[in-house]
Amino acid sequence: MKKVIFLMLALVAAAFGAEEVVAVVDTAVAAAPATADVANQMLKAYSMIAAGVGLGLAALGGAIGMGNTAAATIAGTARNPGLGGKLMTTMFIALAMIEAQVIYTLVIALIALYANPYLVA
Repeated sequence: MKKVIFLMLALVAAAFGAEEVVAVVDTAVAAAPATADVANQMLKAYSMIAAGVGLGLAALGGAIGMGNTAAATIAGTARNPGLGGKLMTTMFIALAMIEAQVIYTLVIALIALYANPYLVA
């Protein structure tokens, strides 16, 4: 439980830190055009790191969730083989929802990489 709370606090801190990155980019644009290029390159680099870490965490969480779902389905089928078909259907629906979360992370990562709204034109 402590790990989950610590992770949530770290994510909130990172979200509030994003405002400072925008402020740095705005200051860099006002300072000089060459500085704006450096700020854009830094923002692109940070976006790549964030996309990689985000996708890695999403894939890890999805894999853990899918493993738990499959284990619970196998255990339920072992206890009551007559419900195997219904449990399998429910498992596939749960797996689709788990995979959807990973795909959402992929979409957000692609937006951060290729359509980043914070890049200075």
